[in-house]
Order: sequence, then C-alpha cells, then structure tokens
Amino acid sequence: MKFIDEANIEVIAGDGGDGAVSFRREKYIPRGGPDGGDGGRGGSIWAIADRNINTLIDYRYARIHRAKPGERGRGADQYGRGSEDIVLRMPVGTLITDAETGESVADLSMHGQKALLAQGGKGGLGNLHFKSSTNRAPRQSTPGEKGVQRMLHLELKVLADVGLLGMPNAGKSTLIRAVSAARPKVADYPFTTLAPNLGVVRVDENRSFVVADIPGLIDGAADGAGLGHQFLRHLQRNRLLLHLVDIAPLDGTSDPVADARAIVNELKRYDPALFDKPRWLVLNKLDLVEPDERAQRIAAFVEPYRWTGPVFAIAAINGEGCRELVYAIQDWLEKHPAEMASASSG
Repeated sequence: MKFIDEANIEVIAGDGGDGAVSFRREKYIPRGGPDGGDGGRGGSIWAIADRNINTLIDYRYARIHRAKPGERGRGADQYGRGSEDIVLRMPVGTLITDAETGESVADLSMHGQKALLAQGGKGGLGNLHFKSSTNRAPRQSTPGEKGVQRMLHLELKVLADVGLLGMPNAGKSTLIRAVSAARPKVADYPFTTLAPNLGVVRVDENRSFVVADIPGLIDGAADGAGLGHQFLRHLQRNRLLLHLVDIAPLDGTSDPVADARAIVNELKRYDPALFDKPRWLVLNKLDLVEPDERAQRIAAFVEPYRWTGPVFAIAAINGEGCRELVYAIQDWLEKHPAEMASASSG
C-alpha cells in the first residue's frame, strides 16, 4: 500500500431537525393542546486511532465526510430520530489541526483514542415546550442547530521508540532487517527507502521495542531537498535517535565526518527540540574494514567529530555488533519510560 502521511479533509456534521408545531386532534377531546415534538440531533463526526491502519491514503481520495441531519419533530409528542455518528479510523500518531486557523484539534497517540471532529446540531424545540397558562395554543417552535463544518489537516507522525537517521545508503534499512522481522527494500542506490518502515525488535520473550527506518537525509533537507525532509516529522515522536554513519564509503571521496555534521545541522534547523533528543552514534559497515584497522578507523572518525556520547560499531549486513546495540537500547528505554519522553515528543 502506498504510504501517505498528509491529507486534507472536510467534515460536515448533520444539522439538527426542526421542532414541530402540532395540536392534538382527537374525538371527545376538544382542547387537546400542543403536541409538537422536538427535532432529532444531527450526526457528529469522530476520529478514532486504530493501530491496524498505517497510512492516511484513504483520506487522500475520500476528502468529504458528511453526517446525516436529524429528523423533524412530529405531532403526538413524537420526537424526530437522531442521526448516527460517523467514525473515521486513522493511524495511531495522527495529528489533526484546523486547516484554516492552525488550531490543534486532536493528537491520536494511543490505540482506541477518540476525538470529536465536528459536533452535530441539536434538534429544535416543538411547540409543546411553549405551552403556558397564558399561551395555551402556542404556534412557535425553534429550528434545529446547524452542524459544525470545518476543513482539517491530517498529519501522521510515526510512533516508534527508536528512530534511525543518516545519509542515503548509511545502512538504515539493512539494520532494521538485521534486528527485526521487518523487510524494507534494500539496494545500493540512494533513496531506496521511500516511506518510513516500522520493525518490532524482540529482545527476549517479554521485552521489545519499535524502531522506525526514516528515509535518508541530505544536506538541505530541512529546506526541502531530497526525500528526508518529508519524514523529519516522524523523528519527533521517537524517544531515542540512532545516527547511522557509513564508516567505509565505497566511492572513496565521501567524508563521513562532514556527512555526519550535515545531518546534525539539518536536525537543528528543522526543530531544535529534535536536535536535543538523546542520540547515539552507530558506525556501520565495519565489515568493509580490515579487523586490524577497525580501532584506528573508529578513532579517526570520533576524534575529529568531537563526539562524547555513546558509540557503537556494527556491520548490519552480517549482524556483527547488532546484538550488543539492541540490548543497550532496551536497557536505556527501560530506564527512560515513555512518559518522561513525551514532553519533548512534539
């Protein structure tokens, strides 16, 4: 299925039914009085988070969602029937905003979370409500309220514990294949990943975490260059970022240190809060370096890069070093619960 992470929709709640003006007319009851019932409630429109949905593609093509109006009131004290609500199922992680004002409407961050998008109109009052000792034959009623109508912007931010970032061909898809059951496309050309991939990493029977493979970034991504700028938002919800670096570029001309700095600059320009998230350095493609040269190659990167945080050296293609990395991530996540990370999740 094609991955769609943004869509604009229009939601139109149902109008309330009008109240009725009616009088009781029965044989042997000369003064039956007013018996006009109220109008029914118009249908509302709700959104609900569903973990079985992973894209907004349905809302790219079905853009107008309209609830039915309530029925008019009738005589004999009969109220109009209210209309059923419409429930729109959306992926967990969908952020809903008013397209015209920019106001936040809902943030569907948990499975089953429900949010009201457009309130249906209340039904109008029938003339039975206007009866009094001085007005025994009221002929007034009220119309039903109009349902809410609004344009909404939907934006999906992938929910994952760990996000992978790096230049194209840094080995993000290969790593996610090595540590999880996910099978993203892997090839030796840039921009293989065209949509975020999620993988569940099962450390043991009762411990696991979710990792997201984000399309590769390039210099200028925050300004719209390349593909990665479309998916930087997905990193905002991750608790831990893994910065993958190709320690042994095949072209012989690329500078891993300069490439790594470019990625970090893009994070900072796009969102300072994203830049401040916990971030680990993962040096990949160790298999392309001779064993007796590895320590020197790692030091040749870390020292000029001036990195003081955690560093892991792996070969994702054959799994070397991945087990140690996975256990370290699980330990860190257990020491830093999601509630603590939510304040900076964007």
